[in-house]
Amino acid sequence: QVQLVESEGGLVQPGGSLRLSCVVSGTAFSIYTMGWYRQVPGKQRELVATISSRGNTIYADSVKGRFTISRDNNKNTLYLQMISLNADDSAVYYCNRAVVPTPSWGQGTQVTVSS
Repeated sequence: QVQLVESEGGLVQPGGSLRLSCVVSGTAFSIYTMGWYRQVPGKQRELVATISSRGNTIYADSVKGRFTISRDNNKNTLYLQMISLNADDSAVYYCNRAVVPTPSWGQGTQVTVSS
């Protein structure tokens, strides 16, 4: 069974930065395009960044230039470096496969941007 375990998020001041990680097990991590998603209450989950097995990245316009997705296939770990955070980035963040997400989502991690 696929397991996705996101690292702890936290409270960050506007303009601050945060790095999330996600350890993936139970699947062939290195062959999949992976993604970071986020969700706020009352809205659909949004895909904000993807990274292919070869390291090609795509970002949502809302995070382009501020977020960087990366992966370490040796550690089965996905990362999301976030800088210049603002209140609109407050959400629960999840990792999963990008094209066909596994139904077994992790618990997600709360990121709150507030002064």
